Amino acid sequence: MSEETIRITAEQTLSDNWYVLKKYSFELRRRDGSWQAQDREVYDRGNGATILLYNLQRRTVLLTRQFRMPAFVNGHSGYLIETAAGLLDNASPEVRIRQEAQEETGYRVGEVQKVFDAFMSPGSVTERVHFFIGHYQAEDRIDAGGGLEHEGEDIEVLELDIDQALGMIKSGEIADGKTIMLLQYLQLHVLKPRSLMVLVAGPYRSGTDDDPALLARNVEAMEHCAAQVLAAGHFPVLGEWVALPMTRLAGSRAVGDEIYNQRFHAYAERLLERCDAVLRIGGPSAGCDAMVEIGQRLGLALYHRVEQLPVVPGGTG
Repeated sequence: MSEETIRITAEQTLSDNWYVLKKYSFELRRRDGSWQAQDREVYDRGNGATILLYNLQRRTVLLTRQFRMPAFVNGHSGYLIETAAGLLDNASPEVRIRQEAQEETGYRVGEVQKVFDAFMSPGSVTERVHFFIGHYQAEDRIDAGGGLEHEGEDIEVLELDIDQALGMIKSGEIADGKTIMLLQYLQLHVLKPRSLMVLVAGPYRSGTDDDPALLARNVEAMEHCAAQVLAAGHFPVLGEWVALPMTRLAGSRAVGDEIYNQRFHAYAERLLERCDAVLRIGGPSAGCDAMVEIGQRLGLALYHRVEQLPVVPGGTG
């Protein structure tokens, strides 16, 4: 900004024990042009860096688990799962993060890629964190890691499947901000999309009055879509492929009879538990809507067009 918007009027050091806590009095020029007096406490602990180490071939990441007192006094167990991180201590971010990652994980870190930097708690803390990613191999491990005992560190090293780690964000097992940011960056920008098992869910009985020809036409429409899913590099399934033969084996003689009504959707729901995504196609269908609701409750991705599916290398679509 060209014109003055902040005037510091007083500065007081409140604590210089671990890091520096100061109280600032200042005047802020508001958007209407008036000046408002304010006071803020600012904690200065220096800047930091963090890195997510990943193995693209195995789709794994290296994370750490250690005790954090601030999390503990705020209702958490205190044991946070995190990316390796540390303060710069007058070193460059690239140099320091290699050292910190090796100390914590036991892996020698080669080339690193900076992806962004961010203020993590700008309302009270000055720290700017530099975010990195880097590749690792099994042969890069040179010791057990665990951090430095004289600094009070007692760090557990975790090697996790990337999908497991992403699921731990949803479950709350990973609650550290920098770790969530880097895992999601890796998912969006680095990892090759994997082939998904996709349940193709379209109307089956809706609007057919259980006419066999119309039922068959609805299945054919879903199978046509399934062929497109397969061409896109994913593995399609239909609930009807499993549920119809199973209901017949259970003794059903016709669509809509008692055994069919008892078991059809139960079979389809069990299949859904094995899927990664639901592709909802076609018109109104209470059964499809129920499957979508269950899928969302299971945390599955929901798509409405084949074109929305992740692009998988090697797909022919």
